[in-house]
Amino acid sequence: MKLYSAPLSLFARKVEIALAEKGLPFERELVPFSQAEGYSPKHPAVEAANPKKQVPVLVDGDLTLFDSTVIFEYLEDAYPEPPLMPRDPKARARCRLMELTADEILLRPLVKLMYRTEPVHPDLERREQQALEGEQAERELLDLYRMVASKHEGPYLCGVFTTADIAMFMSVLYALRLGGPRLTSVPSLQAWHDAVGSRPAVAAVAAEVAEADRRLSRKA
Repeated sequence: MKLYSAPLSLFARKVEIALAEKGLPFERELVPFSQAEGYSPKHPAVEAANPKKQVPVLVDGDLTLFDSTVIFEYLEDAYPEPPLMPRDPKARARCRLMELTADEILLRPLVKLMYRTEPVHPDLERREQQALEGEQAERELLDLYRMVASKHEGPYLCGVFTTADIAMFMSVLYALRLGGPRLTSVPSLQAWHDAVGSRPAVAAVAAEVAEADRRLSRKA
């Protein structure tokens, strides 16, 4: 099994956690990335596999997949033990919704904070606009944190550790690394974050992201 990933790819790192949690050995190839140039040059295997030309791309024998959610679904079908999704259909649907919330709902304000690690925009007016958008994004994220906290069950979002926890942890991790709102005002979400972050597979990825940040992000 081979995974095309990238140092600061939220979605590829999601897949790395799932593979580690399932105990599946895999070869990882990191594609070229820098804050100044982005994903350039594009990796030819990624270009060939994914029309969006993005990681993650997973190759398992004669099967090539892209999109972290599609990959999650495949891993659960092909390698069901240990499970990373509930068995009950309604619980599984809730798990999928929570993953979608992380990947799509939190992502909308999250992308407005990404300028903080990118090269400084040369236009002053654009920099001021970015700052205003960033402040609004922080408020939106805090509201979303409270919404997520109101829905989670026990130590994990769906009662047991699932793909929803992986996705949400990565989105929150990226919000925090971009200077987003702290979790101290949402204690139950802070407790959840600590529990998920203490899992070896998650902690290893979080440490690699922090190290990549030190190498690749612009300094304030």
